[in-house]
Order: sequence, then structure tokens, then C-alpha cells
Amino acid sequence: MALKKLKISANLKIAVVGLGYVGLPLAAAFSKKTKVIGFDTSDEKINILRMGIDPTEEIGNTELKKCDIFYTNNPAELKMANFIIAAVPTPINEDNTPNLQPVLNASKIIGENLSPGTTIVFESTVYPGVTEELCIPQLEKFSGKKCEKDFFVGYSPERINPGDKIHRLHNIVKIVSGTNDKVREDIKKIYALIIDEVYEAESIKVAEAAKLMENTQRDINIAFINEVAVAFNKIGISTKAVIDAMDTKWNALGFRPGLVGGHCIGVDPYYFLYKTSMNNTSAEIVSLARKINNKMGAFIAESAIRKLIEEKHAIKNDNIYIMGLTFKENCPDMRNSKVIDIIRQLESYGINIKAFDPYADKKYIKKNYNIDMVDCTEINDADCLIFTVAHTEFIEFNDNALKTLTAQSFQGNKTVIIDVKNIYDRDRMEKMGFAYWAL
Repeated sequence: MALKKLKISANLKIAVVGLGYVGLPLAAAFSKKTKVIGFDTSDEKINILRMGIDPTEEIGNTELKKCDIFYTNNPAELKMANFIIAAVPTPINEDNTPNLQPVLNASKIIGENLSPGTTIVFESTVYPGVTEELCIPQLEKFSGKKCEKDFFVGYSPERINPGDKIHRLHNIVKIVSGTNDKVREDIKKIYALIIDEVYEAESIKVAEAAKLMENTQRDINIAFINEVAVAFNKIGISTKAVIDAMDTKWNALGFRPGLVGGHCIGVDPYYFLYKTSMNNTSAEIVSLARKINNKMGAFIAESAIRKLIEEKHAIKNDNIYIMGLTFKENCPDMRNSKVIDIIRQLESYGINIKAFDPYADKKYIKKNYNIDMVDCTEINDADCLIFTVAHTEFIEFNDNALKTLTAQSFQGNKTVIIDVKNIYDRDRMEKMGFAYWAL
């Protein structure tokens, strides 16, 4: 039955392809309104989800177990759906060009298992034109069906913010688009089942571009703050103090310096740059922002070494701990974490690094990065603590907890604290006897 004839009722069956940080919350939310198929190619992930374990920690195990989702890695099950959401990752290659293989593979799988009248909505971040110029032909090729006649297509960019407990799926404005006005309106009605406010973009290309721009503008603004932070560090001015003063003006933007990782802000600008290069268009400020932000890991590592030298540490014999590995606070997401850049830069000097993160998975970190993680209770000999992520657990460290981490080294040269996210007060740290540096 075509979606244009489909009323939101018992015959609606939604399939979500890709059960990660985007797909799983969608599947969970829709499962409270209608029948849901959760599809993923990973056998391991499907088995974990069937046990009621939420690997993203976005929903939580207790709530996930309440969701009535049919988990499967059998593509044939997609034939049962009449509304399919593709929520697969769109990473970049080593040369920073878009890696569209995941979304093209998803299009192939969906096409091979596409029932007549089904609507497919892509949520993966892509550059303008990918949905209509690449995904729809892929669907037609593997289904033997024609778009607008046998099936319908829309695009609705994901806006999930991992770890954010305020901006959740239901209260983040949802952009929707379709190959025609009717398809877009029908897609809006479906998403309105679970989302408070839905915005209709005038075309699929506009929706694709909007997603790129909302993250690219953040990348540019953070790059500016990172650039001045480097300058202020060399001048001897506190970047935090400058920003706090600047933010007293009503139109200050509130950006802070730091590492730019994750699956969106550190990736989406490359999709924009790729598209502009295809059209012989300049995007110099976007390119420059990427270069600035990509240098921050090395800058922080070098600043840590300089601080240790100032305090007369024998660096190669020091116990240096990285406090926080994930790309942002209070979530286990390691995608494109730039903390790794700090570690690799320090390791290039032959420095042995240990790490602690209350959210990251030890086995995953060892397998993918060959980094040894320790428990916080094992840390009592730190000569240098590099706080890279503003996890709540770190913010809540009291004086005694911080001193405990350095108990066996505190009586020698000053223990160095490198505070990338400015989570501690300088005066407090220096009064405790630490040598303190903040970005």
C-alpha cells in the first residue's frame, strides 16, 4: 500500500536500518506508537540488543527492555515494512573524502527487499545530491522498481546529540523533505508521532545542505576560539578569563576552545568541501577551520611536555595519565575522538601513556587503539594528569580525590594538571600545590 494512501494506524510498520546512536533511539521511540523492525548487519549488536543491553547508553537498559522492537540481521524481514528509515554512518576516508559505502550498501539491501508502496527516508549525513543522484538509482537498480511510481523517498537529517540529557529526540526540531510535496507531508506525519516539532524543507537538497551547515558553522566558530587560545597561551593570558569577560556582551556566541571530534562536527565539513570541489567553488574558511582544529591535539600534547619541563620532570620516567578518551562528556562514543591525537603525539616521544575513562569500553579501546585503560582506583602515582573530557565524574573530584591520584608523586616535583576543558579553578589547583595549565 502506498504511503499516500496509508493512514497512521495498525497497518503502519516501520523498519530502522542501522541501530547506532541515531537508529536505536528512533526505533525505541517509534516502538511505543507502532510495530518496529530494528535491522543491523552486525550479529554482535543484534545479540546485545536482544538481551536488552543498550551499547549507546542513550536510552538505557531498563527503558530499552520496555520497547517492543523486532531485532534482526535478516534483510528479508525488511519486506514486512512500509516505512523504512536508513540511519547508517557516513564517515570519511583517510584522505578526508566522503565514504558513502555504508549508505550505498544500505540502499542496496533495502532495494533488494523493497515492497511496493514503501517510503524510504535517509537520515545519514551526506552532501547535497547524494539522496537523489546516488541512493535513489541504487534503490531502483536493486529493486527493479521506479521511484515516485513504486516507492517513495525522503531525507531527514539526524540531529542526535550523544550524551545530551536535555536535547532529546522528541524535542529537537526535525527537518523533513521528500521527492514531492505529498511525500514530504506524509513523512512529516510519521515523524510527528514521536517528535514535537517538524520543519518541512523545500527540497531534499536543502535538507541535506542544512545538516552540513549546522555543523560546519560550529567547526568554524570553534576554530576561531582555538586559534585565539593558542595565541593567548603564548602571550600568557587566560583564555577562559578572556571568554568569560567577552560573554558578558549579549551577542557573544559562547564557544569554548577544545578538541573537535565526533561523527558530526569533525566530519561534516569535509562533505561540504568535497561538494564544493566538485563544482569548482572555493571554501577557504571551512578548509582553514579544519586545519586549525586538527592541530589542537598536538598543541595540547606539546604544551603538556613544556609544562613538565618547566617543573623539571624527567618526562620519560613520569607517570602520565589521560583522563577521558571519548569525544565528548558523559557518553561512551569514541567516534573520531581527538584525544587519540594527544596520546599519539606523546607516544612519539617515547612516553608511556595510561588512560582512564568512566564511559569508554576497555576491550574496545585496547582492540582499536592499543591503549591500556586503568581503573581510577589504580591511579595513585600520577606525575601528570591530562583532563581532556569534562565528564561529570571529573568535575566532581574534590581536593582529596585529586590528591589521592598523585599520592606517591606529590612530594617530589609538582604534579602537573593539564586542563583542556577548564573544569577546575586555577587558584584552587595552585593552592593545592599543582602546576596547572589550561587551554
